Parts: sequence; structure tokens; C-alpha cells
Amino acid sequence: MAGDPVLFNAAIIEWRGPAPFLFAAIPDDLVAEIRYAALSESYGWGVVPVVATVGTTEFATSLFPRDGGYLLPVKVAVQRAEGVGVGDRIDVHMRIGRAKRQ
Repeated sequence: MAGDPVLFNAAIIEWRGPAPFLFAAIPDDLVAEIRYAALSESYGWGVVPVVATVGTTEFATSLFPRDGGYLLPVKVAVQRAEGVGVGDRIDVHMRIGRAKRQ
């Protein structure tokens, strides 16, 4: 799964954790695959590096483990560029792994 595209739709939620405070929960049916890919891709503390695209905005971030699943941080720059906020549903195209160096 590492490097393979992962597609899902999720609602943006607020969680009082590290900034940016807005996240999309990874659907339960993808969690086991992500956990497996994380064995080779994670750089510790359970966080999993990903490159995600919401709308036309691509960004690098890390999935946060939460309650047996994962949360995708929706950065402020993504929120502004795509005009999304709490309660909105977003389509996410995601690749597990670090961003390619250019």
C-alpha cells in the first residue's frame, strides 16, 4: 500500500489537538491497510507520513493515530485554498510515504 493511492470521502471535524485543529477521519475500512504500510513508512510515535490532495491542493503531512484509527490534518492553507471548514465533506486522494524531494 505504501505509495499506492488511497481515495476516500470524509467530513471535516474539529479536535483540540495540535494545530491546525481540523481533521478528516480515515474511514475504518482503510485503517488496517494504513497500519500495515506504516510498518515501513512511519517515523515514530505512530504518525504516518502522507502526501494528500484535496480539490486541487496537494500537501505533505502526517496522519495522527487517534482512538484506534487515524486523522488526516487539514492544514489552514488547504482550508483557505479549497474553501472548506468544519462539517464539510471532502474527497481525499492520498499516498502513504514522504513527499518526493525535487
